[in-house]
Amino acid sequence: MKAAVFRNLAVAWRPAGSSPLLSQKNQGLSFSLLPSAVQRRGFASAGGKYDVVVVGGGPGGYVAAIKAAQLGLKTACVEKRGTLGGTCLNVGCIPSKAVLNISNKYVDARDHFERLGIKIDGLSIDIDKMQKQKQKVVSTLTQGIEHLFRRNGVDYYVGEGKLTDSNSVEVTPNGKSEKQRLDAGHIILATGSEASPLPGNVVPIDEKVIISSTGALALDKVPKRMAVIGGGVIGLELGSVWRNLGAEVTVVEFLDRLLPPVDGEVAKAFQKEMEKTGIKFQLGTKVVGADVRESSATLHVEPAKGGNPFDMEADVVLVAVGRRPYTKNLGLEELGIETDRVGRVVVDDRFCVPNYPNIRAIGDLIRGPMLAHKAEEEGIACVEMIAGVGEGHVNYETIPSVIYTHPEIAGVGKTEEE
Repeated sequence: MKAAVFRNLAVAWRPAGSSPLLSQKNQGLSFSLLPSAVQRRGFASAGGKYDVVVVGGGPGGYVAAIKAAQLGLKTACVEKRGTLGGTCLNVGCIPSKAVLNISNKYVDARDHFERLGIKIDGLSIDIDKMQKQKQKVVSTLTQGIEHLFRRNGVDYYVGEGKLTDSNSVEVTPNGKSEKQRLDAGHIILATGSEASPLPGNVVPIDEKVIISSTGALALDKVPKRMAVIGGGVIGLELGSVWRNLGAEVTVVEFLDRLLPPVDGEVAKAFQKEMEKTGIKFQLGTKVVGADVRESSATLHVEPAKGGNPFDMEADVVLVAVGRRPYTKNLGLEELGIETDRVGRVVVDDRFCVPNYPNIRAIGDLIRGPMLAHKAEEEGIACVEMIAGVGEGHVNYETIPSVIYTHPEIAGVGKTEEE
């Protein structure tokens, strides 16, 4: 692995100290690893008995798995995607920042270079090359996590993991019918989340004309007109990308303001800056249906508080109304594991599910902001509780958040309204 990969991966993790591998003071994920038989095990080819089995290889899951292995626990991680890193690294945080960076550079070249004396004739954007660069960034980081699994001795199973009882996970390898049973003293559920549809699924996502954030990151050309349903972080970041590259972007938001978690004054100032870039906003507006054609759609919208309905035309419609926990085929119902009204797994202050103290859940599966670094902190705290070392604590009052538009918005702690 190149050193750059370790630097990129280290950004998301707390720095490790110089303490020994099994020291109670070792709060982070150390890259200076002591040699041991555990660290040499390599990847898995058959089921077995583990101290910890992590279901899900996203930020919470892979960090928990590495931390558990560093604390001397025999550990396995099950991930069905085929690449580690979860939504964040594969179709979320990392690829969105890659294309945002490219689109911002394009705007600089188009709008600002000439006044600096830099002339560019025939400026254009090659979407195919942009997508390849995005994928290169993603692949570098996901492969880096696989390297860290090998280095730390985490057994990696590619397939769908399902709880069969309080101490075992059944793995169905991708594309295969035979199953593997993993027995575990402790199980950590970290399967993350998926894009939410509109309430009532009034505009079904087809990833062609009606797309999710995943589809918005994979477009092969700049749409002439893009409608974004949802004025939250995901919709505004991805809407900014395609506006920067030339699309006409209109954001439709049910509330009468953007970015509900953000301070109201900041959100208003931010909206004005977005309008300067040409993004249009329809606030206090709800989508009630759509006529979808092969390469365009007509959205049927109306004021949220009542009024005359109207239509909007778009070549692509991005549905960005939030995310929901991903618990499909996880086995929660069979074991009677409780979820709340929005599908989050109910846990206590030690991340344990009721009636099953050796089954824990972290990250987007449980309450709290759906942020990668929140999941990572929970993963470390959860493993420290299992191993009986370290602090095992997450301060939810100091979880930072950033919106990577231009200008960017960052915050930590409570807003003035809160």
